[in-house]
This record gives sequence, structure tokens and C-alpha cells, in this order.
Amino acid sequence: MDMALVTDWANVSRGFMGRVTIACVPVFKRRPKQLGRHTPNLWPMRWVVPLALSFVGALAYGLFQGVDALLSAEAGKEPINVQDVIKTTVTVLTLVGAVLAGLYAYRKQLLDEGASHRADAAQLAERYTTAAEQLGHEQAAVRLAGVYAMARLADDWPEQRQVCIDVLCAYLRMPYETDPTAPGFMKGEREVRLTMIRTIRDHLQDPAAGVTWCGSGLDFTGAVFDGGDFNGAVFSGGVVRFDGAVFSGGVVRFDGAVFSGGVVRFDGAVLSGGVVRFDGAVLSGGAVRFDGAVLSDGRVSFDGATFSGGAVRFDEVVFSGGAVYFDNARFSGGRVYFGNAMFSGGRVHFGGAMFSGGRVYFGGAVFSGSTVYLGGAVFSGGTVHFDGAVFSGGPVSFVGATATGGQVHFAHVRVQAGTAVDWGPFPAIPVNQP
Repeated sequence: MDMALVTDWANVSRGFMGRVTIACVPVFKRRPKQLGRHTPNLWPMRWVVPLALSFVGALAYGLFQGVDALLSAEAGKEPINVQDVIKTTVTVLTLVGAVLAGLYAYRKQLLDEGASHRADAAQLAERYTTAAEQLGHEQAAVRLAGVYAMARLADDWPEQRQVCIDVLCAYLRMPYETDPTAPGFMKGEREVRLTMIRTIRDHLQDPAAGVTWCGSGLDFTGAVFDGGDFNGAVFSGGVVRFDGAVFSGGVVRFDGAVFSGGVVRFDGAVLSGGVVRFDGAVLSGGAVRFDGAVLSDGRVSFDGATFSGGAVRFDEVVFSGGAVYFDNARFSGGRVYFGNAMFSGGRVHFGGAMFSGGRVYFGGAVFSGSTVYLGGAVFSGGTVHFDGAVFSGGPVSFVGATATGGQVHFAHVRVQAGTAVDWGPFPAIPVNQP
């Protein structure tokens, strides 16, 4: 592995380790509120022993006097047998001793648990250090072992699970060379990264599982992707960031993923040849954002996806050759925004899509050479807005579309000369001369 990369990774791992070390330092306060593993905070023995002896002495004296008074009252004028008083007092003291023995056993159990918890914390911290060192190793096989070791540690250490996840994400954010002929290329590194992504995906499958990473934050800001598999992942909370990420090749799949509350952001991402797929995904409350992204040759696909409440935003995205597909998607309540997007050569397909309640917004978008295709789409209740859009070159087609109840708005649309538009079931808009 490149020495600079090893140094950078060492700095990253030390930074995370600092957070772990702080979390393991016990706080010496009386009965503090603590989460997770902690050491019992008991009174010092120099206080407990005198207090205990004083308490037992006072208790014995009080019991003797009390029993003597009680027996005297019951016996009336008959003389009191001192042995009976002593016997009763000893019996009561024996019971008190049994209670104190139980308290002592409880205290010993707390101390043993505290020692066990400290040993567990030390072991977990040692495992963290070992896994971090493996991730920074020069050999790809050792780095692979580090991936599994860090993931297993995240499962076993709920208090620091997010820290372990952050380490895996930080690794993916490290400089990565995809060109085998480039000086910084590392053999086997692609398999390490793909394995790391699959490992993260496997922990995002079931929010109800005993051990799950659903709801955890994932930060891939600025990372380079030449593939990856998030198929079937459930985003029920937390934020997943791909802001500024570069998709230079390969396919990043979110097929069958469920977005029920989480947010997946691709703001400012660059797709220069990669593919991001959400085929068959279900958006019932989550959000996927590509605001400000640049698609120069990439592809984003939502084929067959179901939008029942989620939102997908492509606001101000620049399509200079990329493509976005929503073929056969189902919009029953979801929203897709292309506000002020620039289409100078890409393609937007909604072929066969069904709009029964969703909303697609192209307000202010500029189509100067892109293809917009809604052929075969069914509008039975959804709404599509092209308000203020400009068509200045690429073809626009609604051929075969069916409008039985949905609404398509074309307020203030400008169609310049040379633009081929097939309006299908909708009233044609006259061409405006530039």
C-alpha cells in the first residue's frame, strides 16, 4: 500500500481511537447516570467499616432494650429472665447478620461485574486497535480480514457501533485509484472496497433484527465508486451521504431498497460513466437527493420503483450526456423534482410509468438537446408539471400515453423551433421562435 495512504489511515484510526478511549474512561462520581458498561461506584471501605460497626452496635443495644421492655410489659410484675432477652436479641441479630451477608454478596457481585465489564472494554478496545491496523496493512488479504473484524466489532459493541461504522466509511473515502496503469493503483483494493460495501449492506436488511445498522449514519462524501451493492437495504432512519462522490465506472445498486424514513443524498455527485440503480426500490417516506449533481455519461435508474410517499430530487442537476430512467415506475404519492435542471444531451424516460397520485415537477428545466420520453405512461391521478420549461432541441414524446384523470401542466412552456414534440393525448403547444 502507498506509504502516504498508510500514514493517512493511521491518522484516521488514531482519531477514531481517541473517541473510543474517552468513552471507556470511568467517571468517578457518586451514582452517575451511565450507559453501557461501567464500574460500580461504591463507598470506600474506610467509611463503610466504621459506619457498619456503629450501626450494628447501636442496633444490638436498641434491640436489647426494646426486647427487655417488650417482655417486661407482657410479664407484668413477674421477674424477667435475662437469658430470654439475650436469646431473642441474638435471634434478631442473626437475622440482621443474614441480611448484611446478603448485602455483602450483592456488593461483591457488583465488583465482579465491574471487573468483568472493564475486562470487556479493554478487550473491545484491543480488538478495535487490531482491526484498524489490519485495515491499514499493505496486503489486500489482511485488509479484507480487517473489514470483517471491524464489522464484527460493531456488532459486539453497541455503545461504539457508530464509531466502527464511521471507520469503514472513512476507509471508502480514502484516495482510490481505479486505473490499473496509474502509479497509485493497488492490486486487490477493489475487492476490499466491494466487500466493505457488501458488509454494510448485509447489516441494513432488517430493522427488527437483534443486531442491525439500520438507522445508523453512513458518510461516503467524496468517495470514488466503481461498483457496489446495496440491494435490499432498508433506510428507515439516519442519513446516507454520497455528496460529491465520483461514480467513474461499474454499477452501484440499490435494487429493491426500502426508503421509509432515511435520507440518501447524492448532492454534487459526479457520474462520469457509472450507474446508480434503484430498480424495484420502494420509497414510502424516505428521500433520495441528487441536487446539483453532474451526469456527463452516467445513468440513474428507478425502473419499476414504487413511490408511495418518498421524494427524489434532481434540482439543478446538469445532464450533459447522462440518463435517468423511471420506466414502469409507480407513483401513488411520491414526488420527483427536476426543478431548474439542465438537460443538454441526456435522456429522461418515464416509459410505461403509472401516475395515480404522485407528482413529477420539471418547473424551470431547460431541455436543449435531451430526449424526454413519457410514451405509454398512464395518468390516472398523478400530476406532472412542466411549468416554465424550455424545449430547444431534443425530442419530447408522449406517444401512447393515456390521460384518464391525471393532470399535466404546461404553463409558460417555451418550445423553440427545431424541437420535435409528440404531445400524444395533450393539447399541442405552438412553437415559439427564438
